[in-house]
This record gives sequence, structure tokens and C-alpha cells, in this order.
Amino acid sequence: MAANNDDTREFDIIVYGATGYTGRLVAEHFVREYGGTADGPKWAMAGRNQAKLEDVRTLIGAPDDTPLVVADADSREAVEAMCKRTKVVITTVGPYQLYGDELVAACARTGTDYTDLSGEPAWMAEKIAELEDIAKESGARICFSSGFDSIPFDLGVLMAQKEAKKRFGKPAPRVRGRVRAMQGTFSGGTAASLGATMKAAAKNPKLINVLRDPFALTPGFEGPDQPSGMVPKYEKDIDKWAAPFVMAPINTKNVHRTNFLLGHPYGEDFKYDEMVLTSPGEAGKKMAEAAAEMMKNPFGAKPPKPGEGPTAEERENGFYDVLFVCEMPDGQMLHYGVKGKYDPGYGSTSRMIAETAIALTESDAPGGIGTPGSFLGEDLVKRLEERAELTFAAEN
Repeated sequence: MAANNDDTREFDIIVYGATGYTGRLVAEHFVREYGGTADGPKWAMAGRNQAKLEDVRTLIGAPDDTPLVVADADSREAVEAMCKRTKVVITTVGPYQLYGDELVAACARTGTDYTDLSGEPAWMAEKIAELEDIAKESGARICFSSGFDSIPFDLGVLMAQKEAKKRFGKPAPRVRGRVRAMQGTFSGGTAASLGATMKAAAKNPKLINVLRDPFALTPGFEGPDQPSGMVPKYEKDIDKWAAPFVMAPINTKNVHRTNFLLGHPYGEDFKYDEMVLTSPGEAGKKMAEAAAEMMKNPFGAKPPKPGEGPTAEERENGFYDVLFVCEMPDGQMLHYGVKGKYDPGYGSTSRMIAETAIALTESDAPGGIGTPGSFLGEDLVKRLEERAELTFAAEN
């Protein structure tokens, strides 16, 4: 029986990694949004150290009776016992290829829904091959990439295509995802995940093909050749230069996986890429070229470390604005925007994964390994608009 239908579970949601920087922000979201409401989820904080959990509980102003669960990510017995107590596990303990194997496997075995912040496609492809049948059998919904990578992009394409079908009678075979503006920092976890992925690829060159393949997460399906998004280019219809986007390699794979799992509502010929917009003219071209050069080392000489992050003021002042351009074969175009308040890597991400977990407790989707778009779709969009300060809207 899937955990979401199992009323014998002690908790609705356990936040695993609550003593870490991002995990604490997730716990804060539950306190802020649901702390005084009777209809909020029954949730607990989990980590390896009881004393640190107690400190975080006090720090974030959680009620003194907020349950604490101690479990070591390396202990199969401990994580399985934890999973059996809850309907959903949120985990912010990455890189997942280093610390996530036992937990995701335990969730799949015990029918416990799972959501994380993974931007590690090689690890995700490995887990799909290893655990998909197990999760389908148990009813567990394993939902990767439930933060800035890749919710605004995954759900942005889903909603843009809904609007395209409404307006044109069919989906757009070509969509461009374009980051118009963004203020904030990538998380230390994102930097660590990329570093771990590069080390793994150095040891196993076969992983490079997985990282390069837009359809690495759609086993058995190979779509058409995709735009690379890696070469700066001037986009006449927008009148701006576009540069490579560091998160495109994971986001595009998740968008294709959602299309695949939903039975190709965007079409089997669907093409999609993501880039960052600069400005028009020679200045925009130079900015785009500089951004392309930075892709060789996107986090610089001193990347952020896991557990580090921006100040509360910096999180508050962050934002992002993503444009989706739907191109129809007859030349018609649709512009669709997704905007988020708070810095993307922490403030918005912590809200998104928290609401993903709550949406999973209310979903009747079957078990398996999916995406926020395939499992939750518009239900999650509504939650994010109501509780996480995202907006989704057609613009023309």
C-alpha cells in the first residue's frame, strides 16, 4: 500500500537533513506556513544528531513538541525504520550519489513517497533502472529534482503547453526556456553535486554520454536531435542575446521525462532547450560570450560549500523570471512566464520542495519514479502560487 493512503503512519512528512542549511529552511517553511493551523501536515525533523536537531528546533521557533527522528544516512536499518513512520520523506542531504542510496531505496521498498533536490542525472538514471519496478510495486512515488532544478522549468513547460493547446489546438513542437532575470546564489549542495558528478565521470567515462544525452531519463525512447543551448546566439524575436545556462543539462532531461511519463502530450517530436538572456547589441554579445566561457567553471575558484548560504536578507531580496517561447509550425508564438520571489537556490527551493511533499500526501498518482510535473502537475502549480509565491501566466 502506498504511504499516502496509509493512515497508520505516524507522520505525514519527515524533513531529513533538517540540521543542514537548506533542510532548516524547509522546516522553517512548515513552521511559518502551517505552525498554527490544525489542517497542516503532521511533520517531524530528522538527522544524525539529536542535540543538533534540538538546537535547530529552538532556532527556527518550532513548537517544543515538534518530533525529532535520529537516523544515519548510511544505515539501512535506521533509514528504513524512519521511512516506515511517515508518508513522505523530504531529503536535502546531498550529493545524493554519495549519501542518498540507502534512503531512496528504503522509500521504494516501504511504499514511502520521497522528494529531493537532485540535479544529478547519472545517479537518477541509475536509480530509475534499479528502483522503478520496486516503487511501482510498493506504490512509492519517488520524485527527484523538486527545487529550482527543475520545478519552474518542468511545470513552466507543462503550463505553457496547456495554453498552447487551448490557443492553437495542439502542443508546440518547439519550446525555448529563457531565464530573463535571476538574483541569488546557487546552493552549496548544487556545487557539490556537480563536483561529485564530474569526479564520477572521470572514473567512469560512460557517464559522460548520460550527461550529454537529453533523453537519458527516458529509457527506451529517443526523441529528435535537440538544440544544444551551448553556443551564444542572438534571438531576433526577443531582441536579446542568449547564453548557456548552467542548469540546462538537468532541467531539459526532466522536461523530457515528464513528457515521456505522461504519454508525450508535447509530442514525440518535441524540442526544448534552455539559455540565459543578456541584452541586445554588442554589449549583450560580449556578456553571452563571457557566460559561455564561465560554463567551464560555473562556480569559480571558491564554490559555495554544503551547509553555507546567503543571509536572510539576501534570500528575501532574490528572485527569478523565466520565459517560455512556444513556437508553432505556422509561425505563431506564445510567451509564457514563470516568476518566483526569493533567491532560487535556497529561499524558493525550500518552499517548493516543502509544497511538493504536501502535494504528494494529497495525490492519488500511482507509484514509480517520476517528476513533479508527471506526479502532481497543475495541483502543484496551485500550491506553489498559494504558498510559495510563484506565478505562472501567459504573457501574450
